[in-house]
Amino acid sequence: MPDKGDSDKKKEVLDLVDGPKKPSRRERQRAQASEQKTVQDRKDEALDILDEGEQKKTAVRKTEKSGKKQLPSISKLAEEEDVDFAAPVDPGGTGEEVEVGSEAGIVEGNTISIKPPIIVSVLAEMMGLKPFEIMADLIALEVFVAPNQAIEPEIAEKVCEQHGFVFEREKREKGGGVHKVEEVIEEPEPEEDEPAEKLELRAPIITFMGHVDHGKTSLLDYLRKSKVVDGEAGGITQHIGAYRVEHEGHPITFIDTPGHAIFTEMRARGADVTDIIVLVVAADDGIMPQTKEAISHAKAAGKTIIVAINKCDVTGADPMRVKTQLMEHDLMSTDLGGKTEVVEVSAITGQGMNELAELMALQAEVLELKANPEANARAAVIEAEIQPGKGPTATVVVEAGTLRVGTPFICGPYAGKVKSLLNDRGEQVKKAGPATPVEVLGFAELPNVGDELVAMENERAAKKLSDERQLELRQSRLERPKKSRMEDMLARVEGGQKAELKIILKCDVQGSVEAIRGAIGDVESDKVDVNFIHAAAGSVSESDILLASSADAVVLGFNIKVESNAVKAAKREGVQVKLYSIVYELIDQVKDAMLGLLEPELREKILGHAEVKQVFKVKRGRAAGCLVADGKVTRTAHARVMRDGTPVFDGKMSTLRRIQDDVEEVKQGIECGIRLGEFNEYEEGDVIECYDLEKINQTL
Repeated sequence: MPDKGDSDKKKEVLDLVDGPKKPSRRERQRAQASEQKTVQDRKDEALDILDEGEQKKTAVRKTEKSGKKQLPSISKLAEEEDVDFAAPVDPGGTGEEVEVGSEAGIVEGNTISIKPPIIVSVLAEMMGLKPFEIMADLIALEVFVAPNQAIEPEIAEKVCEQHGFVFEREKREKGGGVHKVEEVIEEPEPEEDEPAEKLELRAPIITFMGHVDHGKTSLLDYLRKSKVVDGEAGGITQHIGAYRVEHEGHPITFIDTPGHAIFTEMRARGADVTDIIVLVVAADDGIMPQTKEAISHAKAAGKTIIVAINKCDVTGADPMRVKTQLMEHDLMSTDLGGKTEVVEVSAITGQGMNELAELMALQAEVLELKANPEANARAAVIEAEIQPGKGPTATVVVEAGTLRVGTPFICGPYAGKVKSLLNDRGEQVKKAGPATPVEVLGFAELPNVGDELVAMENERAAKKLSDERQLELRQSRLERPKKSRMEDMLARVEGGQKAELKIILKCDVQGSVEAIRGAIGDVESDKVDVNFIHAAAGSVSESDILLASSADAVVLGFNIKVESNAVKAAKREGVQVKLYSIVYELIDQVKDAMLGLLEPELREKILGHAEVKQVFKVKRGRAAGCLVADGKVTRTAHARVMRDGTPVFDGKMSTLRRIQDDVEEVKQGIECGIRLGEFNEYEEGDVIECYDLEKINQTL
């Protein structure tokens, strides 16, 4: 039987003789079919964005060093550069490998500054060590990681300390790694130095203040030639609170104050737009409690005051008595040798009205009031309400620029767009220039009285700024604003200026007011001034609290009570109210508060000196081996290094040792080791001076 190996050899010989075997008909058909491209093949070729010969990209890439897979970048900029990190950091060092860029940290001297993630190998390289040395330290701290894994900043700090380095954690900037510039939107600031050629004369803004029923609105009615008091509207929109009157071709803007809360709130928010204050006093009633409050408001605002003695036509009118009462409040009439303009008027007969108008115009000329109509529009809100069919509306007085219909704006925490402008007579206007009162429609929410309306570049900017402010407002509601308190009035006297103690004084009788004011005024002080914002007889009212809140003052009461509304207002505004029944106790408390405004003086008390005999190198830098020459050296004291009589370092003592033990104190003639903060430039022969700072209370 022939061998199997012989038959295989015969087949090979026959194959070599016959040549390569021809493919069968079925094989040729399969080859032709594979060469023909289907519709799906053509689609794949069209969608393939890779060039020939380029390696096809996958959804996951690998970093050069670690070989770990990494997600593709979302930015074309990042694809052109090296990747900074490969995967989410594992702060605990429990598994994920991380890769950092070359700019991971900075080494300055013995200080290492590094951004998270803190990689073991990178940290070792920055300290000039091998990774396994760092890993040995980490194992001792019971932290087990690989060289290319991250560790916590607290662990890195301990490792650096063991090798004599100081570790500083460098925080990543907000939004780091994202190719997006955060747009910061701010409210346009008012221009302080306007070019003189752009400034134009504007109308004066005049506020009428005074006691109820003394004729403030009646005087305005006469000047406006309207009948607001009688209720005969005549198509005029009422209760706007601001009016514009033409006097001999010159416009004048008036603000009516039905209550003092508006004016106080305006002062509290710093939106004081008034130029001149007309104080209305009835000739038959004289100065009343609200008149005194109005005088206090006007003086605190620092505005020009014109006194109009109204109702001079009624029986029992005594203008001279009013002028005498005004002298008690430091308002002396010009006809009595003072500086305050006083006019006797009557809103019924028209007596003295022309003289009053001319006086207001004259005072406005003296003030030379100017504004830039081309500046960014700004306006102060003097009244706000929700009207049926209109929604939130506000009466504003334009301070600068020109307010136009369609202007987007920000007002306090709320944004809006001017939909309509109405003047004081209810007529629609397209724009309003400086010192013009208008009613604005288009607020998103009802604004606060005293807020400032500022024109913005576009609605998007106004909306974004509104969202930021409302977020801040929600956060600030959790905090209570701190007002002045007599127990903790500590303030710095800067620039040689005197400190100021602001007081609102209320007593049971007027005699007590004058006596206490005189007693406090007799306290001599070259460093503190006492400023009486308001002093009168009567109980503490809500208006007193509002005035104290705006002026940042304390309220002192003598033999009086506090009204229930005032108690609520004091809690709301955070104003302190102190009540006394013994006059000497009140005066002593005021003296203590005046002393509390003065910061104690600091004086040095030398404790001892130590001479540097030898300088030692320690793990964290250098230490000085010293001999205490005189006095004593304490660890908690301040110390300075003196070299040839010149101080080269001043700071706190960080280490004081006797042999190998930390001690609190070393006395004269004993050797010790001293280290001061981060100072390492000790030299033999230096003198370390140890001292304490004593606080010495100042005197008035």
